[in-house]
Amino acid sequence: MSRPERILTEATQSYSFSRRALMLGVGQGAFALVLAGRMTWLAIAENEHYSLLSESNRVNNTLVPPRRGWIVDRHGRPIANNRTDFRVDLIPDLLEDKDRVIAELQRLLGLKDTDLARIAADLKHARGIQPVQVVDNLDWERFASISVHLPQLPGVQPTRAFARSYPLGAAVAHLTGYVGAASSEQYLKTKDPLLLAPGFKLGKDGLEKTLEQTLRGVPGAKRVEVTARGKLVRELATRPDQPGHTARLTIDAGLQEYAARRLGTNSGSAVVIDCLSGEMLAMVSMPAYDPNSFTDGISHLEWKMLSDNDHVPLMNKVLQGLYPPGSTVKPMNGLALLAAGIDPSARVNCTGALRVGNGVFHCHKKSGHGGLDLKHAIMQSCDIYFYEMARRVGYDKIAPIAREMGLGQKFELPFASQRYGTMPDPAWKLKKYKTAWTVADSLNASIGQGYVLANPLQLAVMASRLASGRALKPSIIAGQAHDAPEIGIAPEHFAVVRDAMFNVVNGGGTGGAARMQVPGISLAAKTGTAQVRRITMAERAGGVLKNASLPFKLRDHALFVCFAPADKPRYAAAIVLEHNGHTVRNLDTPMIGRDIMTYLFDRERALKSLAEVEPTWGGDYKTRMAAESEAYRLAANAPPPTVAAQTEVGATAATEAPAVNAAAAADVSTAEAVAHTTESGNSVAADGTTERDQ
Repeated sequence: MSRPERILTEATQSYSFSRRALMLGVGQGAFALVLAGRMTWLAIAENEHYSLLSESNRVNNTLVPPRRGWIVDRHGRPIANNRTDFRVDLIPDLLEDKDRVIAELQRLLGLKDTDLARIAADLKHARGIQPVQVVDNLDWERFASISVHLPQLPGVQPTRAFARSYPLGAAVAHLTGYVGAASSEQYLKTKDPLLLAPGFKLGKDGLEKTLEQTLRGVPGAKRVEVTARGKLVRELATRPDQPGHTARLTIDAGLQEYAARRLGTNSGSAVVIDCLSGEMLAMVSMPAYDPNSFTDGISHLEWKMLSDNDHVPLMNKVLQGLYPPGSTVKPMNGLALLAAGIDPSARVNCTGALRVGNGVFHCHKKSGHGGLDLKHAIMQSCDIYFYEMARRVGYDKIAPIAREMGLGQKFELPFASQRYGTMPDPAWKLKKYKTAWTVADSLNASIGQGYVLANPLQLAVMASRLASGRALKPSIIAGQAHDAPEIGIAPEHFAVVRDAMFNVVNGGGTGGAARMQVPGISLAAKTGTAQVRRITMAERAGGVLKNASLPFKLRDHALFVCFAPADKPRYAAAIVLEHNGHTVRNLDTPMIGRDIMTYLFDRERALKSLAEVEPTWGGDYKTRMAAESEAYRLAANAPPPTVAAQTEVGATAATEAPAVNAAAAADVSTAEAVAHTTESGNSVAADGTTERDQ
């Protein structure tokens, strides 16, 4: 059925037109309202945002890195400061026609082929707008020539900045750490545009890293007006940077440098503490690296040289080195024996050997010391006395006193990398090894061997607490000294131990070489030796090898703790020399400890003493480091300078380097291997310490 045809009238057509016109008008009105609303929003609510965008199209803002705050010693002497630095960088993302720009830079700056090779290598690893150094420490004339030619050098960034400087070089490397350019990972983590500013450096290790927020400061801004194509129109007002704050340390820079020099060719460390406040006056780990080398990126060759060195210069030995403390613990063990009720006049007859069960344990003096009381046992470092007394009272009576004196303790210091060692007892061994504590364990621990491990700072704290009788806590930032309550040990017990330590040096004990030459000042001390290898029965039968005939890594550690003046202690110190073996008298711990303490009371005498022996070691540490670097380069068959000059982009923080972690792991595993005693009589205590009259 078909639908009827619709008839269009004039009225129908008029109605249809009016409806369409109305709908179109409503649509136009709605669009106009939306447009007006959006324009109102942009003009009012978003005014500031788009004004800034407009301004940014007209004005180019460049962050100016802030001048880094200084690090100074207790007297205001700079340990880390800043020098004016004219430098030129490349910004990879802004670089156009790379080959032409680099060729022009070579012409203007007189770059060598080695510089070009380094720049090319660094550009391969650079990302985004991470600056790549072309040259730093420029003279004004060459810096000005780059500034004049900037329109023809897209991607080139000349900067007048301040570079970090460490006047004492390696002597403060593990104290200050160093600064360096931010990594891509650091930028992605914070998105801080300052990290991309050419010439900006942040702390990478040591105090530079942990005090970053104090030292950094607030960046300034350089503003220039440009055309739409980026051409410079004029310079606008510049916002100055706000320098970082100065960090004042408790360190005495003169003493720090002296101790670094006095350690000589040793691999070791020295710590000096003020017995009145707990302030650290020196914290030295040698050998070390020159932090100035790290500031602008260390080379492949230098990084490899430092990583390959068996003295591990990248390690902060004061905080990361762990060593059996050897006989340096005997005064502290004496305190524990007195607290346990042992009469200080009680005597033990040392015949040179002590039979315990099926084992025979020896003293370092094979013929024996005869009858000894506590004082003379400490003076002569008699092993048999401490074996016998540890067996009588049990080591669980000694361990708590050792912890109270600082061993095994963690100290709140502004350093990221610390290792705390072990102060063992029967409960500790059962938990860690699931085996019971044995008499041999007690005997080993009584002479500072076995499972006992400590870092040099802990030994210095132990010396300061023995000297003061107070629970001193070390501090290194000025004004942060802690209150130190008295240790709960009878004063007369401290008096016995201090008298014994006085006689170690001044009464015919093992430390006679440490006798002070300063009138009216006497030193109290305790020597120590720590064995790092197991000695076989066959070697004992044929004669134990002397340290001088052993490879470096198998020689005994040499240790020394002391305080002065002996009658009224003001300063305490610990010196630990890795694998020293007591082989060279003027490089051994007693004379080093004596000279470091002498510096505090008679500086001229100490410097004179150093001047007499330092030339025999090949000069000071700066001279020796330069010679070692050149020797390493030659031994590596003189690699092409282009390789040596390239920046080591994979370098971690020095104290986190693979070489440091490997050395620390090896030290602990060696100590554990020596500590484990499975055969009767086959232990460190079976040998006795290798203590000698030093």
